[in-house]
Amino acid sequence: MYAPIVLFVYNRLDHTKKTLDSLIQNKLADQSELFIFSDAAKNESAKKNVRAVRKYINSIDGFKNIHIIEQEKNQGLASSIVSGVSKVVDEYEKVIVMEDDLETSPYFLNFMNDALDKYKDEDKVWHISGWNYPTTFDTPNDVYLYRVMNCWGWATWKNKWNSFDKNTDKLINEFSSSDISEFNLDGYNDLWRQVKLNKSGKINTWAIYWYATIFQNKGLCLNPVQSYVRNIGLDGTGEHCSMEKNNDNISLNDKELLVYTDIFSEDKNIVIQIKRYLKQTSKSIMVKVINKVKTKMVRFFK
Repeated sequence: MYAPIVLFVYNRLDHTKKTLDSLIQNKLADQSELFIFSDAAKNESAKKNVRAVRKYINSIDGFKNIHIIEQEKNQGLASSIVSGVSKVVDEYEKVIVMEDDLETSPYFLNFMNDALDKYKDEDKVWHISGWNYPTTFDTPNDVYLYRVMNCWGWATWKNKWNSFDKNTDKLINEFSSSDISEFNLDGYNDLWRQVKLNKSGKINTWAIYWYATIFQNKGLCLNPVQSYVRNIGLDGTGEHCSMEKNNDNISLNDKELLVYTDIFSEDKNIVIQIKRYLKQTSKSIMVKVINKVKTKMVRFFK
């Protein structure tokens, strides 16, 4: 039995259409159960777009069965994902999770199901990611294991998800300074900042807690070297998403069958390359910020 797909949608019709159009093109779509959780509008201005999304999702086909859950009250993305994933994985033992701004390769579902089957009894593997960083990796391998959790198209199992714990105070009390450094990829990222922002109430997210759960259990995440997913939502329309350059130019993985790893440790070679990529990206962002400030100063003094 193939893993059920759980898709979370809200009020972005164009994004939702692109997501489902690409998902329907997957070779295993017509053999997969699809659960769509549609959140209710949080204010009057969102109602029209929510209705448009709901009209569209009720018109689609192409899957084995389609189950649509229309919330009567606004749940918010974090609550929607935690409750929706828990509900489906509790019944099916495994789950593939997507949001409404992800385009997939036709072999995304093949990869997810193959990996779910291969590693279902492996204690070290907690999470499967369909997305990978938009850079070219120097490696002969098709996949790698990595401490950090990526949530743009992912999968897991019931016995792993049951350990999920969203308890900010507990997390802050349990993490040492060395834990935080390792959690932040040895200082090359600042993922711990999301925990602090949740603590202050500035954001309400779920993914950082799933990563923390995996991290505390010394779990690892499986990733494809070439991404099966591209994010089309980094345009300011999503929750907790700023305006950034989309990854529309990423060439998606077109391999139906991959060679998987049986070495259950973090791929040090890949980690070095990811750190290099993050450092370069950080420098690029800083240059853009400095240039914007300089431009504003020039305009101000003219």
